[in-house]
Amino acid sequence: MHKFKLLFSVFFMLKVALVVQAQALTWQEVEPGVWKGIVGKPEAYDLLKAAGATPYKAGLNNIGKAAFPLPQAQISAVVKDGKTYLRFPLVEKEQLYGFGLNFQMVHQRGKILELHVDHYGGKDNGRTHAPTPFYVSSEGYGIFVNSARYIKVWAGTGVRHDSENFPAPKDRNTDKTWAARPYSDAVEMLVPAEGVEIYVFAGPRPLDAVKRFNLFNGGGYLPPRWGLGFTQRVMTKSTAADVEKEVQDFAERGYPLDFIGLEPGWQSKAYPGTFAWDKTRFPDPAKFTQDMLKKGIRLNLWINPYVSPDAPFYKQIKPYTASHTVWLGLVPDFTMPEARNIFFSQLEQDQVDIGVSGYKIDEVDGYDYWLWPDVALFPSGTSAEQIRQTYGLLTMRYSAEMFRKQNRRTFGLVRASNGGGTSFPYVIYNDYYNHEDFITALINSGFAGVLWTPEVRASKTGEEWLRRFQSNVFSPMAMINAWASGTKPWTYPEVEKQVKEYALLRMRLLPYWYTEFAKYHFEGTPPFRAMNLEDGYQLPTKNENIAAVTNTNLEENPYLEAVAKEVKDQYMAGEYLLVAPMFAGQTTRKVILPKGRWYDFYTGAYVGDGQILTVTPGLDKMPVYVKDGGIIPMMPPLLQAPKANQKVNLEIRHYGEKNGIYRLYDDDGETFDYEKGAYAWRDIKVARQKNGQFKGNISKAPAGKPNTIGKVTWKFMTKP
Repeated sequence: MHKFKLLFSVFFMLKVALVVQAQALTWQEVEPGVWKGIVGKPEAYDLLKAAGATPYKAGLNNIGKAAFPLPQAQISAVVKDGKTYLRFPLVEKEQLYGFGLNFQMVHQRGKILELHVDHYGGKDNGRTHAPTPFYVSSEGYGIFVNSARYIKVWAGTGVRHDSENFPAPKDRNTDKTWAARPYSDAVEMLVPAEGVEIYVFAGPRPLDAVKRFNLFNGGGYLPPRWGLGFTQRVMTKSTAADVEKEVQDFAERGYPLDFIGLEPGWQSKAYPGTFAWDKTRFPDPAKFTQDMLKKGIRLNLWINPYVSPDAPFYKQIKPYTASHTVWLGLVPDFTMPEARNIFFSQLEQDQVDIGVSGYKIDEVDGYDYWLWPDVALFPSGTSAEQIRQTYGLLTMRYSAEMFRKQNRRTFGLVRASNGGGTSFPYVIYNDYYNHEDFITALINSGFAGVLWTPEVRASKTGEEWLRRFQSNVFSPMAMINAWASGTKPWTYPEVEKQVKEYALLRMRLLPYWYTEFAKYHFEGTPPFRAMNLEDGYQLPTKNENIAAVTNTNLEENPYLEAVAKEVKDQYMAGEYLLVAPMFAGQTTRKVILPKGRWYDFYTGAYVGDGQILTVTPGLDKMPVYVKDGGIIPMMPPLLQAPKANQKVNLEIRHYGEKNGIYRLYDDDGETFDYEKGAYAWRDIKVARQKNGQFKGNISKAPAGKPNTIGKVTWKFMTKP
């Protein structure tokens, strides 16, 4: 008996020693302010490899170095039973953001998630279109776990008995302060693999950590100018004649239109697809495509990558497909060059080579009943789980390469992404249709390294249509998706005038949108992002002096309480604009202004400084505000985005009482020549003169660089 106890004690001590040894982590600074740690034996296939993501070094170097943002000794990792257990520390008032494209919550502390690519089903449980395993802390750092597995997350919920911050147990029977969810001081993750890469991104601000993450993934995508214009997706079985009539109607009614989306009916068969034109609807695809291009209209084609037995390459690709089908179509294993070459060669020859400008990649996300099960086998040997987590990345990556080979930028839609996908030319969309949750998703997209469109499809009333349309204008892709409804911008005549005004406003703001997307590429700043990333909005962190806050009494200073609460219905659009959407049935709403003076976008009137507004804008307007000193470059309300190298006149608006500065981006608007240096930043400056009046100037285009700026006029919006 004593021998048994002794052997057990020795075994237990050895086991503990092994666990302690496994917790040791070493960190290597791989880019300025970015550290990599390796636990166990990471798998050969991961998110970054699937995406082919490479850091944009120039942007990371411009941010510069920073200290490791966490106590390294408090980060632990254990490999056990073929799984990796990760633990990252939290301080008491720290808030967390991210963990993918969530639709209902911005604050993630206290959540339990399984990060799993799927169609969004109405709950923030980790199953979503882009379950990026990256989170950002209010303390100014970010964590990325580079695994193509379903990752379980306990974001400040578990309590270890050996925690340094173990809370005092309370008696529920006698203590009213007893809590069902005790305080937790850690984020814990479970990765079903025998090792993993971990990346830590320094701040000092949360926005700096986000920027480093985006740049580490290659920098955000810079769309062609036409991609930031307006798009209409036509009904499923539309013919070439139907599309021509639609284009004519837009032009005659004076509505902007840059690209048309063709839904499944362009193919001879869909679900599964042939990826070949239906000659009864489009008898001469090449001529049709070129005729559209002559009218300034690009075509975007719907696909899902599941191959019909009637596809011309069915037999050829079959050996490189999964054991299971989707809608009885073959599932190509895009990790294999053979499958990629066969599949994308068909798209390239039949569509891209004749002038098609982009794709909408559907159903690469879920549901489980639709996609292959996790027991499916892929010929590459990559697991079904890993393919599920990365299929959106793979389809984006290799479809984008077709356009890059032709030195043409594209911009399209996709249903799934993940870590590593920041630099791809795609905006996420889905079948869910809750306006409020669409705005929350737009906010969260800035933490996930993806883009999201709160698209418009149909509405029960003209009011709802207008409210949806207004917020859609202030998003990455201004789109009506009429594949089933057939709606047009003018479908609701009672609000047609206002809808048209906002459609034209989208076009007027193109110089601003284009510059903000250039910052996404070169600097890593999300073009649409949460208020929590805005200077002047955040609560002081542990490293800042709480005395800097003038009044910490919440009864006397409710602003402090407001910014501590979750705000999921207003956001920043670019450097200077604060957008506060209105929803159907609302006549008033509250808007929380960051510290600093803010001005009405439409009138230039002063509205407040670090306070909570209650606004009643009326149906005609969606509240939009501009920072003091804000500069907004605008162009005439063209019905199409400027063509390559086309000069356009600018009206440069200045708001507020401070001097202003803005760096305006310029290139040819369509090719990748900017990657070879064919671009320019133009400095716009506004300064108050001795006579009290403002005066603006814009720097000259550098010699030998693109110059698409015509006549410049100035508009000082805020009256003395």
